[in-house]
Amino acid sequence: MPSAPARRPRPARPGRDRGLPALRRGGTLGDLLFLFDCTTSESTRLRPIAGRLGVTVQAASHTYRQLARRGLIEVRGGRYLPTVTGVAWLHRTLGELADDVFTRQQRLKIVRSLRAVAAVDLRAGEAVRLDLVDGLLTARPGRSEGSRGRVAESTPAGSLALVEELEGILELPPAEVVVLTVPSERVSDAELIPALRREIAERRGVLVGAMGLEAIHLAQRAGAGGLQRFATAAAAADAARVGVSSTLLVLDEDLSRLLSELDAAGRPRITVRPVASRGGGRR
Repeated sequence: MPSAPARRPRPARPGRDRGLPALRRGGTLGDLLFLFDCTTSESTRLRPIAGRLGVTVQAASHTYRQLARRGLIEVRGGRYLPTVTGVAWLHRTLGELADDVFTRQQRLKIVRSLRAVAAVDLRAGEAVRLDLVDGLLTARPGRSEGSRGRVAESTPAGSLALVEELEGILELPPAEVVVLTVPSERVSDAELIPALRREIAERRGVLVGAMGLEAIHLAQRAGAGGLQRFATAAAAADAARVGVSSTLLVLDEDLSRLLSELDAAGRPRITVRPVASRGGGRR
């Protein structure tokens, strides 16, 4: 079956507000809701209208009088009904509002469905919550106040599940970039490798990277697996955005350049400390 053509908003009329900006004019939103209610319900009294709109009867009466003066509403056969002009105004205003909202939505990244790694076997239609685990979007049974949805089809654990009916906001776990510094004169220090090995081991499960030949060589000798050697700062900043912490090794003389690159890449939370030191300051 062919898909419907993409909806295109009508061009704005010059010289006046339309859509959401038009609602800023005093009383416009109340007029719109009042006229819509009278158009879609058989209203013979103001009290039920006021109840549905959540306003006082006095406020509803004032709105009616304002609309009647403009020729948009009248009482016919004991009912509050829009005039021909009122129907035209209602349709035009709602249409312009819909066009404006549609245009604004196109500028937002609104995700209706996505894929996530199934933490366990998931059944079709099952409610799931979404979390970031080691930087990967993961779905598991249950609901949460954060991001949640519903599985489109049964998915075995470890496979990618299609999650629809998305709601909520995905919470990002805190992540930081720990920069380990080494003085140039310590590159050949025999005690440096065991100390560096301990530092890396303490921060298992994080991205490990190094900048500069000496730092890369030291990290390799310390047994750093999956070492990030290229675009180190960009990789660490990108990992921090999805909740993955990083450990970066750099010589003192290259620290300023690394920090500048981290700032340019998005300014993640950074802690700088020398290798084997338990102290260190937060930047």
